[in-house]
This record gives sequence, structure tokens and C-alpha cells, in this order.
Amino acid sequence: MEPDCQKFALVVPTLNEAANIEPVLEKVVVALSGSSVGWEILVVDDDSSDGTPNVVKRFAEFEPRVRLLVRTGQRGLAGAITYGWAHTDADLLGVIDADLQHPPELLPTLITKVADGCDIAIASRYVQPHSIDGWNPLRAAISRASLLASKPVQNPSLAVKDPMSGYFVLRRKCISGVDFQPTGFKLLLEILARGHVGSVMEVPFKFAPRRQGKSKANLMTAVHYLSLLWRLTFKSD
Repeated sequence: MEPDCQKFALVVPTLNEAANIEPVLEKVVVALSGSSVGWEILVVDDDSSDGTPNVVKRFAEFEPRVRLLVRTGQRGLAGAITYGWAHTDADLLGVIDADLQHPPELLPTLITKVADGCDIAIASRYVQPHSIDGWNPLRAAISRASLLASKPVQNPSLAVKDPMSGYFVLRRKCISGVDFQPTGFKLLLEILARGHVGSVMEVPFKFAPRRQGKSKANLMTAVHYLSLLWRLTFKSD
């Protein structure tokens, strides 16, 4: 284990995830309990109206390594993630969804990949076949089209199959000194395009169906994604 990997901070962004957040936290704590690095979990909530912060507060009473950060008057998955990362001194950073679609059991593997030398370890939906079987055909088509649209802005030397994954671990140095678009869902793509990234590892996983609550994806998600592609294509800030 390298010296700069002695603390890991995982951000869990939430917006009206009261039905999911407790089981997510339980699974994440179990997954990290055997880790050789120090760790903390930061739940960054965008002022949920369904009581999500109260659920997190109750959980944190028994697990002090869980912290709640509430943003008011702000929205945006990417902004919530970077907000959480800015509120920790950890050198090893990560993010996982709060809807149980990402398996927390994969965290030790992602951490180990980075600890062993790579800059970013990505939980990838496209490394192996059939990982998105069961998706709505329209959703699968949109995902594939979005992936194709990202090709021109990707760093060809990194050859990432799932640059829009929302589940990954990275070294803080990858984002040092870079201001990222606060809106939208595709922070990883921007990190890969604009961050200080020399090496990437992808770990396959099967994307689970959402159990409770509603997806936050909507028309504005597409607008923010197109805005990001524009910025990355023309290198505008």
C-alpha cells in the first residue's frame, strides 16, 4: 500500500433516497470493514424533501465514519460529488450511487486497483457481455448512443470502455486544480478528458435495477450532457 493511499473517502450523493440510503450505507460499511486503509463515507444530500437526511443522521449515530453534508439551493450530481470530495482530506476518493444499482461489494477491488498503482479504477458496464441485460431497450440504446458521442472527447491513450460510469475510485491528484461542470451526471468523462490521469483499470459489474424511488434522469440530463460535450470538444471553461 502506497503512503498516499492511507485514507479513502466515498461520496454517496442523494436526492430523495430515503427508501434506499440505509441499506446502501449498511452494505458499504460491510464492504469497507475489512479494508486496510482508513475510510469515511460522505452522504451529500441536495436538500431532499423525503427525510433522507434524517435517515443518514440516525445511521451516523452508530457509525461515526458516516458524515452528512446538505447542499441547499443547488442541484447536480457532478457538483454534489466534487462538493463531497472538497470536504475531506482523503487522498483516495470514490463515488457510488444511492439507489442500490452499484454493488458495494466491489469497493475493495476498486480500492486495491488504485492502491496497486493505477490512477482510476472504474466499475464498468461494458467490459464483459450481458452486463446491461434486462435494461429497457430504449435506455440501452440511449446509453450506447451517449457512449458513441463521447468518443471524440476521450483520451485515446486511456481506451476506457465505460467513461460515463458513476461508480469509481481515483487518486486526488487526478482532479487537483481542475474546475468541473457542476451539473449533469457524467463527471467521470470530464475527469478522463481534463484531469491528470495516466492509467486506468476497469472492473466489470452487472448494473442492478433500481428497487425504490425514481431515477433523476430527465430532459435536462441530456442538455447538461450535450453542454459537457461542447465544452470538452472546444476546450472552453
